[in-house]
Amino acid sequence: MTLWVRFSCDGAEGFGTLDGDTVQPHAGDLFANPTAQGAPLPLASVTLLPPVAPRNFIGLWNNFFEAATKQGNAIPAEPLYFLKSPGSIIGPDAAIRAPAGYTGKVLYEGELGLVIGKTCSAVTEDEAADAIFGLTCVNDVTALDVLFADPSFPQWARAKGCDTFGPVGPCIATGLDWSSLRVKVALNGRERQNYPASDMILAPAKIVSLISREMTLRPGDLIACGTSVGALPMRPGMVVEVTIDGIGTLRNTYAP
Repeated sequence: MTLWVRFSCDGAEGFGTLDGDTVQPHAGDLFANPTAQGAPLPLASVTLLPPVAPRNFIGLWNNFFEAATKQGNAIPAEPLYFLKSPGSIIGPDAAIRAPAGYTGKVLYEGELGLVIGKTCSAVTEDEAADAIFGLTCVNDVTALDVLFADPSFPQWARAKGCDTFGPVGPCIATGLDWSSLRVKVALNGRERQNYPASDMILAPAKIVSLISREMTLRPGDLIACGTSVGALPMRPGMVVEVTIDGIGTLRNTYAP
């Protein structure tokens, strides 16, 4: 397993591998055989950035059996997805902020994220599995009162695409078996979500294959696989932590 991060240090940005308390900088293209370059840096000397800067940021709804059963939703045969603005992405320890003038509910949703490593257009499931570069943590933040404010038009893009509503990180893990993972979310240290990724209705390779029939996916694109039970509103000042063993903890504060 390898952990890839993006970071800033002394005013410059870079990427590399995380090993304990050090980061080994790399040169080249993250998705095209990068090479180690330079001396390792102490983790404490860098600021971790979102590990990926996607062209497409896609989120799934209703993709877990337990949540679908609890909410009385039908089991989908294809991805029910929306687009989050790439500009919504923030990294570890960055603040989540509600839009100016918004006083409604802001929801956290801890999710497993798929990072695409190869161009995909109408690919098979086997090809899709090979095109998934690695896995990361995602917090699909939602302005819940915006989503259904207009009964004639659910506003998925607006409710989920606000600035800071896409925390991602702290790294991209390669070589993990997604089906063995659990997604956990804690608010101020109290666990609120803890569900198995294996409960997905549509597995990662099928998600990528089906979406690639409709839009070309390119290296660096990000797909959030959906969430399960336990997603709730946050209160200003709360610290929200999305943890997936093998990837790490994505920690952000919902700023007052």
